[in-house]
This record gives sequence, C-alpha cells and structure tokens, in this order.
Amino acid sequence: MRNRFAKILATLGPASRAPDTMRLLHDVGVDAFRLNFSHGSHEDHAASVKAIRAIQAETGNPICIVADMQGPKLRCGTFEDGSIELRYGQTIEIREGRENGKDGLVVMPHPELMNAMVEGTILKFDDGKLQVTVLSNDGKTAKARVDVPGQLSERKGINVINAVLPMSAMTDKDRVDMAFALTQDVDYIALSFVQTSEDVREAREIIGDKAGIIVKIEKPSAVEDLDSILISADAAMVARGDLGVELPLEEVPVVQRKIIRKCRALGKPVIVATHMLESMIDAPTPTRAEASDVATAIYQGADAVMLSAETAVGRHPATAVAIMDRIISAAEKDPIFWEYFQSVQLPYDATAEDAISGAVQGIATKLNAKAVLGYTLTGSTVQRISRERPPCRIVGLTPNMRTASRLALSWGVLPVVTEDPADFDDMMGRVSGLAKEKLGLESGDTVMISAGVPFGRPGTTNTLNISKVD
Repeated sequence: MRNRFAKILATLGPASRAPDTMRLLHDVGVDAFRLNFSHGSHEDHAASVKAIRAIQAETGNPICIVADMQGPKLRCGTFEDGSIELRYGQTIEIREGRENGKDGLVVMPHPELMNAMVEGTILKFDDGKLQVTVLSNDGKTAKARVDVPGQLSERKGINVINAVLPMSAMTDKDRVDMAFALTQDVDYIALSFVQTSEDVREAREIIGDKAGIIVKIEKPSAVEDLDSILISADAAMVARGDLGVELPLEEVPVVQRKIIRKCRALGKPVIVATHMLESMIDAPTPTRAEASDVATAIYQGADAVMLSAETAVGRHPATAVAIMDRIISAAEKDPIFWEYFQSVQLPYDATAEDAISGAVQGIATKLNAKAVLGYTLTGSTVQRISRERPPCRIVGLTPNMRTASRLALSWGVLPVVTEDPADFDDMMGRVSGLAKEKLGLESGDTVMISAGVPFGRPGTTNTLNISKVD
C-alpha cells in the first residue's frame, strides 16, 4: 500500500522496458505506465503490456496502462542545404509542396496549414525557438515576418498559434496504433492534438467502451473549448510541453490550475505532465524548482503526476520515481494540503451517488474514519468519492479487473478485485478482513462502506454504512 494519495504515471522506453526494471519501478512507486506510441514498435509495446500484467498478477496490485497516441506532427520540409538562416525582420515566403526550400523560402507538406494561415497567424518552429508572423496569404504563397531569428533545420516541428486547423486529432498512424492498443486491453487511450470536443467524439466512435479517453490539453483552442472537451472525455492530461510553446509561458501555470479544478469538479482524473523532474534525465537528483513544481501540482489537487524522459531514457529511472514519491508524500503531510480541499465548493447532482460521496468528507473528518470502501462495477461511485479528497483511504472493490486497473489512476484509490457480496451481512463480514489485510487497520477502527443494494447492478449506489473493524 502506498503512503500517499496522488498517483505516479511513468513512461516506458529503452531505459525502463526490461521486465525487471518495470517491476522495480512499480515497487518504488509507479501506479500506472505510459506507452508512448511516438516511439517503439507494436512488438515493443505488446511486450511491455505483457510484462506489466505479469507484475499485476504477481503482486495482486491492479496497474493502469495508458497508450499515448502520437497525433498529427506538423513539420517544415527539406532545404537545399539542409537548413536556412532566418534573420530578424526578414520577410520570407511559405508555400505548400514537396520541393526543397531555400534562403527566404520555407516549403511545408501540409495543405491544411496553408489554408488556415491568415494575417496575424504566428508560426513557431523547433519547439518555439524561432517565430514568424504571417503578413498575407493568397492561398498559394504566404509572406511572413521573422520575429525570433535563428537557424531552421529541415523537418523541424511547427506550432500554429491562434488558429484552429481543419484537421483531425487522429492520423492514419494513430488509427492503426489505436486499434492495436485496444487489442492489448490497455486502460486508457491518450489523445493528442485535441482542438475541440468533436475530436473526442471521433475517437469515441472507434474506442467505444473498450478503454477510457484521456484528452491531452496542449493547444489554446482546447483551452477555449475546455468545458465541452472534458465532459466528452474520461480524464485529462495537462501537456505542458506544447502548451508552453503555444501559450505565453506565464499563462501555463494559470491554465494548469484551471484544468485541475475543472477535472476535479467533474470527478475525472487529471494528470500533470512534462518537465517535472527533467534534470534527472542525467542528474541523480532534481533541482529544487522541479521539486517545488511537483509539490505545486499535488497542492492543486492533481490525481497523478507523470515522468516522461526521466524514466523512458533517463539514467536514473527508479531514483526519479522514488524522489517523486517522497515529494508527493511530503506535500500530503502538510495540514494546509487538506484545508484547501475542504474550502473548495464542488457541484453536486441530485443523485444518491453524489449525496453519499458528498457525505464521506465530513464523516471521515468528524469520526476520524480510517477508510471508505466502495463496491463498484464501473468505478463511477468510487471516482465521485475520490473527487471529494477525503482524509482517509479509499478502497475500490470490484469484480472487474478492467475497472480496477482504470481506478489505479484515480487519486487516493486502492483498487481491489473481489467478488460482489451475496447480501448485506456477507458484505459486513468481508469488510473487516479487507480492512486489516489491505490497509493494515486494527479492530475498533472506524470505516465507511458504500454500496448499491441489491448488489451487482451498475448505477445503484444507495447505501453508506459506518462500521467498526472487528
């Protein structure tokens, strides 16, 4: 059992793909693994899934698997000499095509980008290192002014600012990767390049209920359509890499907090990602600023924080996980951490489920309850309890392994696979054993039990019982 509530999502790669390394990462703190489909083959990812599920079977701990789609990648074309120099104040031409560019000319193989550019559109190249502003576009050739100069090499990435591109969030590669990931029974599909809620609905038609959808919020257009996007999705990721390129840097922390608050209000898991402990790709310890950044995400209420290159290609993957675990635990031991959650007003639906989950916070505080154990088929009630951020352990009891592994990403939830009780007396008889075995509780400790009677029917949560461990 973890001594913390927020979860750790770690990216697999060459530094961590060996089964023994995965097991070590899980043992030191990883609750969920990310498969990055921008890299690696299907064979690599299949082997990773197999190894993760073996760890899950061996330890008895459900583990969440996230398949992260690459999404569209806008890149400039090639150049006659491999690169060109963009000079400050220079006016350059931009065309759509496949021929080589040259001094003063950038050619891009993206007709949809050509159609979207208007006067004032800003293009950033190479992760924001260079920038131009479009002056005009007649549909064949656009002219742009260089605002941030430098050397532009061929096939560098392009970020388009203040424009919604007429293109899907899913490429042909994504559709193939998504179909493969679903055959591997992953728990979540992470969708890149989301611009509007229509992108989520398009993905849902393919995914159905085979996996949850995580929307990666990395574009300003997604921030503008945030409410409808989050309602359509199952979880969200604050993808601060591209978000920090396409938004002014000073706005990224504000947007991060906004996304976390909205996700919590909806009862949907939210992950803060990118540049969390980046110096640990090489160094054995993070910077103090990075430690503070992780703690800030925890104070704001994130369900999970993510390690990217730190565990995928870094020199100290297990150490990075262990240090992140320590930072989270330290933040959660701060009394102010809990005061913040109690001060935030959440919206409630007129349902028994919300009435029960809303009562958990107050009961846990007043009675010093040690845990709330929720029986669930789909995980929805347990996630509603999780959004309350009660100061006690949350145990998600489900007969469905898919539900259990998905719940492994939710704040504070310890998922346990167990059969539904036969009746109320059977339920009460099981709780004490589970509380002692899974949580280390003692006789006399106060616990709460949430369930739906009759058992085994989804959406019937109607009971909250306060009990003592026998």
